[in-house]
Amino acid sequence: MKYLSKLTVPVAAVAAVLASSAAAETIVIRAGSVIADADSEPTGPAIIYIEDGRLVAVDTVPAPPGPIEADRIIDLSDKTVMPGMIDLHTHLSGDPSGEFWRAATNPPEWYTLIAAKNARLTALAGFTTVRDLGSRTDQVTQSLRRATETGVVAGPRIVTSARTIAIVGGHGDTNGFRKEVNDALTSDFSCTGPIQCAERVRTASKYGADLIKITATGGVLSQQGRGLEAHFTAEEMKSIVDTAETLGLKVAAHAHGARGIEAAARAGVHTIEHGTYIDEDAAAAMKASGTTLVPTLMAFEGIKKNVGTGYYTPVVDAKINEVGQVAGTIVERAREYGVKIAFGTDAGVFPHGENAGELALMVQGGMSNREALAAATTRAAEVLGLEDQIGKIAPGFSADIIAVDGNPLADVTVLEDVGFVMVRGRVIE
Repeated sequence: MKYLSKLTVPVAAVAAVLASSAAAETIVIRAGSVIADADSEPTGPAIIYIEDGRLVAVDTVPAPPGPIEADRIIDLSDKTVMPGMIDLHTHLSGDPSGEFWRAATNPPEWYTLIAAKNARLTALAGFTTVRDLGSRTDQVTQSLRRATETGVVAGPRIVTSARTIAIVGGHGDTNGFRKEVNDALTSDFSCTGPIQCAERVRTASKYGADLIKITATGGVLSQQGRGLEAHFTAEEMKSIVDTAETLGLKVAAHAHGARGIEAAARAGVHTIEHGTYIDEDAAAAMKASGTTLVPTLMAFEGIKKNVGTGYYTPVVDAKINEVGQVAGTIVERAREYGVKIAFGTDAGVFPHGENAGELALMVQGGMSNREALAAATTRAAEVLGLEDQIGKIAPGFSADIIAVDGNPLADVTVLEDVGFVMVRGRVIE
């Protein structure tokens, strides 16, 4: 075990660091206890020093030997303080709806406002970083990424794929309307053949995507009824992954069917989203490629409540009933096969702000509280390639901090009620 006491820094040294830059804001947090990362135990009373949005030091001495000099002192002495959580699968520009036709009536500005609203809700739920995988319109999440970074909009750090790359007529492509409406709404991110698919990757990079998202198989909530197995050919997916790698981008693959999961993993995708029908062969391909599973259990919980109510179309109801038979065992099977698991929810399929409910579902699938917490912090940070910046409370890391009552290592459900959130050193009110 790693204990935060190893990070203890003399108060005089901390004061010297805090005084080194007159322009930088200095913040001190008095914590009732600190969990530095998912491998650590709660410390008991501690003091956290922050300068200009970054953690400077953590002192486990219950009280310093003199007054603390800082621009702001935050009293969380009755709370457990820990790193902000990370959700690797969100759709900030969308809210739950069975009315797929609204895509033909809502202007892009509407989705921008929805995204800003959901960014704040997500942060307040304790998620200080998200990976947004597929926005409703061009440039929404790229703009929101900038707005939350600069503090124009309250919200988490955003890593975005922007639009989703899909096969023509498949999950992620516009469908369900008359031809002329489909044509008007298309995002120009569908493709056929390795050359055209490579071009789509380059276009996504051109317009500011941080990673690439593909729909490697059919999906549940789209109006296409072609099943949930592989959509792209092996050559198309390999072209996508190879092109992304030349641009320094990772690839996330929505995938339900086992053979689609296997094909995407063999192509070298970085994460499999959902993984509904994961089997031993699919898992073997994932392990060989170092691919991580993001199971999105909350999405399945959210959609099954509306089956048979008229909320969705009959074609969607049929697919929900199909996946409902196996979705509850995704984590259990992945653990059995030795697949790496990280945290992601598919928020937007269910209401934003309820993201932390995923933790209890992961525990129900066989993970310990500590493993679930790691999946939402250190493991998720590794998936993003940001493990030296987020996911821990440690000197030099971004001041992404949350506080709760109780000990999440004993009961992860306490994270469903977060009482304090700080992102990049800014408190989200």
